Amino acid sequence: MWTKVVLIACVTASLGVGQNAPAAPRVATGVVSFLGVAIQEIDGDRAKALKLSEEAGVEVTRIAPDSPAEKAGIKTGDIVTQYNGQRVEGMDQFSRMVRETPAGREVRIGILRNGSAQTISAKIAARPLITGQLVPPTAPALQTFDYRFPDMPQSRMTWRSTILGIDVETLEGQLAEFFGVKEGVLVRMVNKDSSADKAGIRAGDVIVRLDDVKVATPADISSHLRAARGRPVSVSVVRDRKEITVMLAVAGGPDRSIGWWPKSSLAELV
Repeated sequence: MWTKVVLIACVTASLGVGQNAPAAPRVATGVVSFLGVAIQEIDGDRAKALKLSEEAGVEVTRIAPDSPAEKAGIKTGDIVTQYNGQRVEGMDQFSRMVRETPAGREVRIGILRNGSAQTISAKIAARPLITGQLVPPTAPALQTFDYRFPDMPQSRMTWRSTILGIDVETLEGQLAEFFGVKEGVLVRMVNKDSSADKAGIRAGDVIVRLDDVKVATPADISSHLRAARGRPVSVSVVRDRKEITVMLAVAGGPDRSIGWWPKSSLAELV
């Protein structure tokens, strides 16, 4: 299958380089400040699931390895409520505040973890821009033409739970329909002799509920396991389009969940 896209091309008076030809485009480069987290909005349904009193803050869904967030102790499932004393309303505002913080500056981040408020200090870091932006010096005449790109491989983001011994990813859209669910978390790999393996969870299972609480993202799993505090958890999975329930014995201690990103998705980090 070929994907048809429309490109915009600059039209010059001739193919040669003349005195009146526009200068070569400049490439804007630089650095941006970042914390090293992926986040999601908290809407009414999510606030209810997390037992929050209001729709505010952002939920941490992944932590970049060796990032300021990981070094500061921020964890998947944390709810960020304040940034340097300012209330966090949503993703756009939080992302802007991180970007506008000079690299190297230490900030105070207010979070909710298992219903308890905490304040964590993190040192914002700098990273080079992943892509440059072409900035044409003038606005030449434009012409459209058709070009066909061949199929290209795409990367998926995978979440790993060391306490369960599984690799999973969010399931939605057509792939969710293929597995016979509306939403859930797809198990991509189960480590041998892990808690998940002993419970009978298999690669290809779709986790849809934990203790009758709906699961839509890996962050839901991490949050629920922390709230369980080591007690057994019932796990509802869809296997071959049939729902079954297994009991999962969770070892004590925090779940060191890790988000893995392909290079192409690093731009999604705040």
